[in-house]
Amino acid sequence: MAGKKVIDKQFKLDAVQYRKDHPELTFEQVTKNLRVSNSSIHRWCKQFSDSKVKNKDVNRDLFRGSGNFSSDDEKNLPV
Repeated sequence: MAGKKVIDKQFKLDAVQYRKDHPELTFEQVTKNLRVSNSSIHRWCKQFSDSKVKNKDVNRDLFRGSGNFSSDDEKNLPV
């Protein structure tokens, strides 16, 4: 049985950029080219645009997965 596909932050950023660079393509064409689901590319584009509006340091908290700490200090906090 195949596990859940893990997609890293850089791939997501590149996918959003690819979508921006190719406005002539539909979301379906983009998802087929990148081999990701339609809902994923929509979600990443929305997260990117929402994050860009909220703060200038877009990459800091964008696409944070579970267990990803925003700083090394948070890793050392007692549970």
